[in-house]
Amino acid sequence: MTAAVNRRTSGEHSAGMAAAAGILETVFGYKQFRSHQAAIVETVIEGGDAFVLMPTGGGKSLCYQIPALVRAGTGIVVSPLVALMQDQVDALKQLGVRAAFLNSTLDRAQQDAVEAQLAGGRLDLLYVAPERLLQERTLGLLGRSRIALLAIDEAHCVSQWGHDFRQEYRQLRLLAERFPSVPRIALTATADERTRAEIIGELSLEGARQFIASFDRPNIQYRIAQPDSSARDRLWRFIAAEHPTDAGIIYCLSRRSVEETAAWLAARGRTALAYHAGLPADIRRTTQERFLAEEGLIVVATIAFGMGIDKPDVRFVAHLNLPKTIEAYYQETGRAGRDGEPADAWMAYGVQDIVQLRQWIDRSDGGDAFQKVQRQKLDALIGLCETASCRRQALLGYFGERLAEPCGNCDNCLAPPDIADQTVAAQKALSAAFRTGERFGVGYLVDVLLGKQDPRIERSGHDRLSVFGIGGELAAAAWRQLFRQLIIGGQLAVDPEGHGSLTLTDEARPLLRGEKRFLVRQSPTDVEGRVKRKRRRDPTIADGDEPLYRELKALRSRLAAEARVPPYVICHDRTLAELAQKRPASIAELNGITGLGQVKIERYGAALVEVVTRAPGLSQR
Repeated sequence: MTAAVNRRTSGEHSAGMAAAAGILETVFGYKQFRSHQAAIVETVIEGGDAFVLMPTGGGKSLCYQIPALVRAGTGIVVSPLVALMQDQVDALKQLGVRAAFLNSTLDRAQQDAVEAQLAGGRLDLLYVAPERLLQERTLGLLGRSRIALLAIDEAHCVSQWGHDFRQEYRQLRLLAERFPSVPRIALTATADERTRAEIIGELSLEGARQFIASFDRPNIQYRIAQPDSSARDRLWRFIAAEHPTDAGIIYCLSRRSVEETAAWLAARGRTALAYHAGLPADIRRTTQERFLAEEGLIVVATIAFGMGIDKPDVRFVAHLNLPKTIEAYYQETGRAGRDGEPADAWMAYGVQDIVQLRQWIDRSDGGDAFQKVQRQKLDALIGLCETASCRRQALLGYFGERLAEPCGNCDNCLAPPDIADQTVAAQKALSAAFRTGERFGVGYLVDVLLGKQDPRIERSGHDRLSVFGIGGELAAAAWRQLFRQLIIGGQLAVDPEGHGSLTLTDEARPLLRGEKRFLVRQSPTDVEGRVKRKRRRDPTIADGDEPLYRELKALRSRLAAEARVPPYVICHDRTLAELAQKRPASIAELNGITGLGQVKIERYGAALVEVVTRAPGLSQR
C-alpha cells in the first residue's frame, strides 16, 4: 500500500475524524465504520488521494459522502449511471444532505438552478455524468466553486479491456491537472490486477493510497449448471421453490430472449418486466422506478445493458446465458443481497453461449491484443463454470484473493459433483470428427459413433469408417454432452460461419496421443433439491416479532409512497427487524436503532413508535 498524504496536525486529524464519526451516526445512523472505511475517510479528509476496491454492498459511497460533509465545499461525484443519480440524490435528501445532480435529464432552467446552488456553496454533494463534467462550461463552473473532493465512481469504466468501458473516463485524468489541490478518490467493485493498474495509470493516481478490500460476498450462494432440460423450466423450479415472492434480476443474452422470458414468467403469475437498450427511454425509466418501489418484482435484462440498480433487497440474480467475463459475472451477481442478507446467484449456460461469445470476440473490431485478452477472460469464466471445486475459491482466486478453506455455500460444496474419466470416449469423438473431414456437426457425429443407418452417412461412405458404430457404451444424450465438454475444453471448435461443423484444435493432439486425460464434471441432476438452504427469506426474526415486522413493512411502504421514494430509502429491512426485536417505546430510544439518523427520526420517528407501541406484548418486554 503506497501513500502520498499531506498530514495535518494531530489536533486537526482528531477533529476531522471526530466529525466523521459524528456524521456516520447522526446522519447515516451507523455506530461504527466497516472494513477499510475509517482509513479511507481519514485519507480523503486530510487531503490525500485514494484508490478503493470494495465489493458491492461494502459501503463505498460512505467513503466519499462523509469526507464531502466534513471538508469545506461541495463533493463532486462522477457517475456513469444517469438513471441511478436521481435515486442516489433522493436517498441523500432523506438524510438531510444537500444533494443534486447534473445530467441530460434536466432542462436548461433546472441545470441553471443546480449550477447556482453549486456556485453559491449550497450543495454538499453534486453527481455529474462524465460527459457533462468534461464540458468546458462545467469545468469552468467547478473552477469558480469551492470543491471538497472529486470522487470517480465505477472507476473500472476506464479499462479498455473491461465490459463497461467508457471513453470519457480516460479523459478524467485532466482532473488532476485542473484541480491539483483537490483530493481525488476512485472507487470500483470490479477490477483484477490488470484493471487496477490501468485505473491508477489512466487517472494519474500513482501517489494515491490503495485500499483493497476482500472480494468475498459470503451471503451470496453461487450455483452454476448446464441443464439437461430446459433452462427456463429449471429456473422456474428454483424461483418457485426458493423465491416465490422475492425481488430478483434475470440476465439473458439477447433482447428477444429478455422479452420472451419476461412474458413467460408473467404467464406463470409473477410480475416480470423486460429491460433492454432497445426499449423506449420512458419504458425503461418506468420499469426501473417500479423495481425500486415495489416488492417481489422481477426484472429481465440483457447482460450487455447495465442497470445500475441500487436496491438492497434483491434476493436472487439469475443468468440464463453466460456473461462475457468473470468481472461482468461478479458485478451482476453482486446486485443480489446488498443488504448483507442471504441471496442467490444462479446460472444456467449451454455450449451455444460459448460458441456465440467466441464468435463475437473473433468478429470484434478490437486488435489482436484486445481479442487475446477477451479470449483469456472467457476461458477463465468457462473454468469457473466447469470447476468441480469450491466456486468461491475459484472466483476470489481470479481477483488475486486466496480463500483458505472451501466456502460451504456454493453448489460444489453443498452437492459435490462426480468426476468421470472419459479419455477413451473423448478420443473416439475426436477421431469421428477428424475422419469425417471436420465438416459435420454434433448430431451427425453422434449418429456415426452409434452406427445409425442413415442415407446421408451411407452416401458419404462414413458407414465404412473405423469409427462407425464404436460408441455403443454411451447413449446419444451422453455423446452430445461429451461433445459439449470438448468444445468447452477447447479441443473442438465450431466453424465461425455458423454452420455447426466441428474442427479439431491444437488442444486435441495431446488427448488423441494419450498424453492427457479427459476428466468430465458430472453435476447432480437435482442440485436444487440437494443444496440445503441456510436462510429464511427475511432477516432472522423471532416468531413473536413477525406480526410487528409486517406492520412496520406496511408503514414503510406508506411513508415511501408519500415521500415518492423507494421503500429502502426510508429504511432497510434490517432496521425494521431491529425495531421489531427491540420495540423502542419512545422517540429517544430510536437513537439506538441501526440505520436511523437524526433527520429520519425527526421525520418518521413518531409514526414508527406509534406502530411499535400499539403492538401486542410490549408491556411484557
